[in-house]
Amino acid sequence: MSRSSMASVHTSEESANDVQTIVAESAVQQLLDALDDADCRAILDATREQALTVKEVSEAHDLPLSTTYRKLDLLTEAGLLEERTRIRQSGKHANEYARLVDDVVISLGPRGETEVRVSQRKSPEQAVSFISVIGD
Repeated sequence: MSRSSMASVHTSEESANDVQTIVAESAVQQLLDALDDADCRAILDATREQALTVKEVSEAHDLPLSTTYRKLDLLTEAGLLEERTRIRQSGKHANEYARLVDDVVISLGPRGETEVRVSQRKSPEQAVSFISVIGD
């Protein structure tokens, strides 16, 4: 989710997990746009077990590099992927993308507001926390 969306985050406790509520319709729309795209969903599936570079994503899904960069930006901005650096002994490091979420549940609240519940990984090795995104 973009930094501007994070300005309206409220934190509370639910079991042992942090719950963040984002009351920004734009954040909900950004997430839904990313999930509505078949290529984005395929990228999320491909990065489930391991981080991939742009080139690896492009080749795995037969996408042009320009399209791959656009999809990765969309997923990163929506908070579904994390960009990090893959260190190589050759000194030519590459950006790689790791999936941040385990699952996403979309529902309508009692007043018709859209609620998106994201089970989000802190990192592939750490425990899962939850984020709720609410929009009107």
